[in-house]
Amino acid sequence: MTTADQAWQALAAWQPRRLTDLVATDPEARLQALVRNVADIRFDFAKTHLDDAAVAILSDLAEAQDFAGRRKTLFAGGIANPTEDRAAEHSAERGDGAPESVHRAQMLHQRMRMLVDAIEVGAFGEIRYLLHIGIGGSALGPDLLVDALGRHGSRYDVAVVSNVDGAALAEAFAKFDPAHTLVAVASKTFTTTETLLNAASAMQWLEEGGVDDPYGRVIALTASPERAMEWGVDETRILPFAESVGGRYSLWSSIGFPAALALGWDAFADLLEGAAEMDRHFRLAEGADNICLLAAFADQIYANRLGCQTRAVFAYDERLRLLPAYLQQLEMESNGKSVRLDGAPLGRASAAITWGGVGTDAQHAVFQLLHQGTHLTPVEFVVAREPDHLLDDAHHETLVANCIAQGAALMTGRASDDGARHYPGDRPSATILLDQVTPYGLGALIAFYEHRVFANAVLLGINPFDQFGVELGKEMAKGLAEGTIEFDPATQALMQAALGE
Repeated sequence: MTTADQAWQALAAWQPRRLTDLVATDPEARLQALVRNVADIRFDFAKTHLDDAAVAILSDLAEAQDFAGRRKTLFAGGIANPTEDRAAEHSAERGDGAPESVHRAQMLHQRMRMLVDAIEVGAFGEIRYLLHIGIGGSALGPDLLVDALGRHGSRYDVAVVSNVDGAALAEAFAKFDPAHTLVAVASKTFTTTETLLNAASAMQWLEEGGVDDPYGRVIALTASPERAMEWGVDETRILPFAESVGGRYSLWSSIGFPAALALGWDAFADLLEGAAEMDRHFRLAEGADNICLLAAFADQIYANRLGCQTRAVFAYDERLRLLPAYLQQLEMESNGKSVRLDGAPLGRASAAITWGGVGTDAQHAVFQLLHQGTHLTPVEFVVAREPDHLLDDAHHETLVANCIAQGAALMTGRASDDGARHYPGDRPSATILLDQVTPYGLGALIAFYEHRVFANAVLLGINPFDQFGVELGKEMAKGLAEGTIEFDPATQALMQAALGE
């Protein structure tokens, strides 16, 4: 059996062929090898540098790193997060996991549904607005869901506030009437400084707006219900979720409450089912037939063979404009690590820096670098077959044509004796084509990215479920604000200049 070190050595020796040659040699075989259709989504990696040799090397690496074993542990509810001695059970929220964890998730979903029903029949008065307060995974997921899916059918106006900058809250306050506003406070630990400060200001706003019992308007979304009760939320208005569900993987739990309320329970159930379909594929498909693992193979040849430090994601759909921001946390917080599971130095590139934007806007901003810059950047296009409007078909046809043409242009380039007009080509892209941006489709898409992150972590031999890197800055910010830590002279001078202290 090939060892992981041998597989990495083989990858270092592997020589990529030019993309146009790969595509031209046997187009039918290439499409068969690098295109998958899962959960009404077409995943097309034909314009990447993956070839049979690279797939074979990375398949050996996956075997050497015990991909099958770690995947089994993940779905069985075993210790998938060894540094914190925890399972990682976001898939149980979708019905795939340890039986007791799936049952618990179903019971907590039913609790959330009952609360949604109570709000709809007026148990909290005439509610027209929902102010969702969280940060990181407690905000990015709900914001993406409501923005993508609630444009034509949201039953409540929803504002997701994460930034501790008071301007973010003030903007929401200006739009909402406190007499008709419900506040959701989302924090896994219910100790997050920024979230609790924003929540306290929201309580003050409700009180000043004439609400007799501000805390009676609060729904707490947390894995620490006892802390929510200490903060002032009645137990009947707390929607718990399991400690084994990580923050950036939590939109399937009660953290998804804004989507369940604004879009309706049926839409939330469809979201879960789309993710569950991707779970089944990831759990059952072997080797390169597994699209999440195949995508990770492409990620590894670019990060650890061709030296690409970034990966760009462009959503050619206005509804998915928040997808790049969501993926930044999912990918970089999960796999931005420098040590292996055994604590030894990683010794190679971990997660690429994820960035991106919305097409066609980005074409007139950053695509110059992608086509002619000195950085090799793998690009991912996300587009849907069906538009979200009833305007002239030319809008969607032009959008899709631009998306597909950009991938072709990156690959083929155009030679010219004039250097300024020379396009080198051989620049990779993948295209993800959804039938429609529906709750089912978006659920499957997000679950694909989750499992791709896990597959990359297995190949690298790292833990994608801890995030100690975010803690030091938080601790020092608290110490700086409270004056409990003595800082260096440069930091002290900067604090004095900023706040006059």
